[in-house]
Amino acid sequence: MQTTEKIEAENLIKKLPADSTFEDIQYHIYIAEKLKKARLQIKEGKVLTQKEAEKRLDKWIIK
Repeated sequence: MQTTEKIEAENLIKKLPADSTFEDIQYHIYIAEKLKKARLQIKEGKVLTQKEAEKRLDKWIIK
């Protein structure tokens, strides 16, 4: 039995153009993984408001 992640990767790869490089494949798998994690965080309520995000960003930006 194949794992869900393997099936998802296979389906993603099948949708890519035939001339895709390993780098293209890695990039698309990476993005798919990040989106999957983000959707889970949203579902779990682990999100910031716009104001909270701006407040954090202000600490990182040199003005």
